[in-house]
Amino acid sequence: MDTALLSERFKRFAELECSDSSRLYEFLAIEISKDNELLELSSHCKQGQPVPNLLLASVHYLLLSGIDHELKEFYPSITVNPLPVEKVFPSFKDFCMQHQNEIIDLLQSRLVQTNEIRRCTYLYPSFSYIYNKVHKPLSLIEIGTSAGLQLLWDKYSYSYGTDDTYGEQNSGVHLTAELRNGNIPQFPPISPPVYTKIGIDLHVIDLSNHHDYLWLKSLIWPEHKERLELFEKAAQLLNKNPVNLIEGDGVSLLPKIVEQISQDSTVCIFHTHVANQMPNELKTQLIDHVKSIGAMRDVFHLYNNISDLGKLHLDYYIKGEEFNEIIALTDGHGRWFDWVVNI
Repeated sequence: MDTALLSERFKRFAELECSDSSRLYEFLAIEISKDNELLELSSHCKQGQPVPNLLLASVHYLLLSGIDHELKEFYPSITVNPLPVEKVFPSFKDFCMQHQNEIIDLLQSRLVQTNEIRRCTYLYPSFSYIYNKVHKPLSLIEIGTSAGLQLLWDKYSYSYGTDDTYGEQNSGVHLTAELRNGNIPQFPPISPPVYTKIGIDLHVIDLSNHHDYLWLKSLIWPEHKERLELFEKAAQLLNKNPVNLIEGDGVSLLPKIVEQISQDSTVCIFHTHVANQMPNELKTQLIDHVKSIGAMRDVFHLYNNISDLGKLHLDYYIKGEEFNEIIALTDGHGRWFDWVVNI
């Protein structure tokens, strides 16, 4: 990949994703964008992967695995009192140059597969909205499921700026989000019924595997301690509530999987922050598959990042009739959302 293009990617990453979220990654991304050696190193990423995320996660993974280097003193995920970020870049570059081979191996073998648990704060009202349209148990199919933690949305509890709690009241995982603008979604006191849960991924993450578990931790940005705590609690919950995870191409497998789902349930296909890694022809194929399924049975498709950023889309077919809605504007980490659809 052209280094000029890579440089722009790191600049956009710093400006659009890291600002007000990770000062460490914002500073590093800006400095990497000006360094040809690190841009050349990052060019080893698999095609279609978000390059800045993958490079920074690879470095984080190696540090978390126990490599002893002065760079760890700048990471809040590793040290209690990190050094100022303004001094990090020489150590970061030295680490990358020392461990080029390990980093390249990770860039070529790993994928950005975050399980951002807090995104479930907007999945909860979204699936409740779907259930209220059909009043049938939901059969969930998540494309790009990673370890399947978002499939447990019905096992978490939620609150939205008040003392009211929704979902699984006794859950060990409690999620909060800010409702900013727009309408107030319907929050049922308990989760809608779920018939089955299926997750599909090109590389399923097995949380019983130490390296897989560590990789998911490395994808959590170093300052985000609450995200890490939620991930660890959700991972424990998954051990008690296993889901059906299938390794393969979620788009091509979709029609056959839907064929096996009972007509007594409603098919809900969903994915969050995955479609940006799909080539355009695969996005088109996914939309076409949903349309073909909709000609045969009721189906809902909940997603973002196919044609725009930040908008949560819901395309669905009821009795063969097509509907398309934007139901929310969402933060990438689920910290807030604006509910825009009328109940």
